[in-house]
Amino acid sequence: MASVPAPLAVVVGTGLIGGSVALALKAQGYVVFGVDHDGERLADAKARGFIDGIGDDPSAILVVVAVPASSVRQATEAILALPDRNPEVLVTDVCGVKAPIVEAIGDPRFIGGHPMAGSEQLGLRGARADLFVGATWVLCPTAGTDPSRYARLAQILGAMGAMVVGLDAGDHDRLVAVVSHVPHLLASTLMHRAVVGAESDGALLQLAAGGFRDMTRVAAGDPVIWPEVLVGNAAAVTATLDQVVEDLVGLRSMVADGDAGALRRFLATTSVARQALPARQSVPVELAIVRVVVPDRPGVLAEVTRVASDLGVNVVDLQIAHSVEGSAGVLLLTVGAALSSTLVEALTALGYALSVEHLGGAR
Repeated sequence: MASVPAPLAVVVGTGLIGGSVALALKAQGYVVFGVDHDGERLADAKARGFIDGIGDDPSAILVVVAVPASSVRQATEAILALPDRNPEVLVTDVCGVKAPIVEAIGDPRFIGGHPMAGSEQLGLRGARADLFVGATWVLCPTAGTDPSRYARLAQILGAMGAMVVGLDAGDHDRLVAVVSHVPHLLASTLMHRAVVGAESDGALLQLAAGGFRDMTRVAAGDPVIWPEVLVGNAAAVTATLDQVVEDLVGLRSMVADGDAGALRRFLATTSVARQALPARQSVPVELAIVRVVVPDRPGVLAEVTRVASDLGVNVVDLQIAHSVEGSAGVLLLTVGAALSSTLVEALTALGYALSVEHLGGAR
């Protein structure tokens, strides 16, 4: 019996995230080729076993574009324009800003993505195969996204250990401004203030204990990629910064006025919220399959995944079952059983025909 050839993937950009994607795919049995404008880095990735070969291969079933924000569109369009490109190819990116990229590319073979994972270490020395295990990986389907293509990509990312969440690209950008982009600026601001202070007080940095180190950890991130992400998400970042400035002005007044009660209430609220912050996600113990009949209209996948994410429903797996009559078929969403009824109620209210089956223990 002839052996089945290993699936082929191409990673464009062999830095921290691209190198980690390559390692994670290789761990799943993929043959991985790499593309990078930096020839030395590409050769290093090949020599160290991050990739199996150098260059694009049009037969690849998956292409992951892991380049800075300003280069994503050009790199993606070059990939998609190759005449003999595999018609079943899945193309995605890993950029931290999504709306400008998704709107500009507009090709049904492309699904914008963003893994919420990283490292303070730069380049390949920080790359590792398990970087995405338990991490949220956002995908941004549009009205033109084929549910089957989305399902295939979600399954590939799930096999890498990621927990896939579907979000509208604009919603993604608004939310990551709060949980990623502005925190990076705040960490960098604190680090800057400490460096300036240390110029006159040499002992300052020696006093930087656990709290300060935890607060400023992300400031050690790659300074090359962040300006493009922040400028690309300028509207959401500036709106969030305005809100943070308002909060800081309020806190300054509490301290200046000696209002210990107001400070205590503020700190108590944030303490409770921080303790309730979820850790890296894991597959729920009890699962259910929600079967959603796909109506004959565009944007169904984007709507269903948005509803699930808004409700905090963890979609462990997503598949598409095609009808023998040739209709769009049925979306099969494997979700945590605890919130399955909430999802069913929300989708039913939107007019979807569906059913749910409880599976018991996680697979």
